[in-house]
Amino acid sequence: MTANQTQLTAEAVEELISVLGAFRAMAPLVDTTAGVVIRALRSGNKILTCGNGGSAADALHMAEELVGRYKLSRRPLPAISLAADPTLLTCIGNDFGYDFIFSRQIEALAQKGDIVVSFSSSGNSPNLLRAIDAARSNGATSIALLGKKGGAMAGKADFEIIIPSSETARVQELHTLILHCWLEQVDAEFVNGISQI
Repeated sequence: MTANQTQLTAEAVEELISVLGAFRAMAPLVDTTAGVVIRALRSGNKILTCGNGGSAADALHMAEELVGRYKLSRRPLPAISLAADPTLLTCIGNDFGYDFIFSRQIEALAQKGDIVVSFSSSGNSPNLLRAIDAARSNGATSIALLGKKGGAMAGKADFEIIIPSSETARVQELHTLILHCWLEQVDAEFVNGISQI
């Protein structure tokens, strides 16, 4: 192991600790958005998730944990990752353009009371901006997990959590923490098939 490797690891750890410190103040917003997700699921609505690249992995992760399970045994909950189907993504991308890969699916699938969760470390993805617009048009509630001051998506969604970092890796690490916090609360709500709110 070189001194440079050790320094890079130490810097990453210190950055994460710093961002976590600033993130403490956002805990109530994490709880608020968890409640939004839980109420939608309790009402029989579904969660649609979207993101690009590493954020697509977050979108996939959230959906599969809701349909499968996170920690506790509970009934499967309705969630779809809009980044999951390569045939849809390539069809829409080819016929309409990449900017429409999520909005087209939302127009087809989202109903009033559903939740659309967008993951974006930059907040500048045109396809996610269109996703928020499509959610609003269909009567769905939008939640945006962002970083880097929110970019063009800041202020566009019904709810947003902007991670106070310009480092993509730190933003994505905190996005994973948020979705895990949501999933913990979902599990607690629906364990043994009982909704407790």
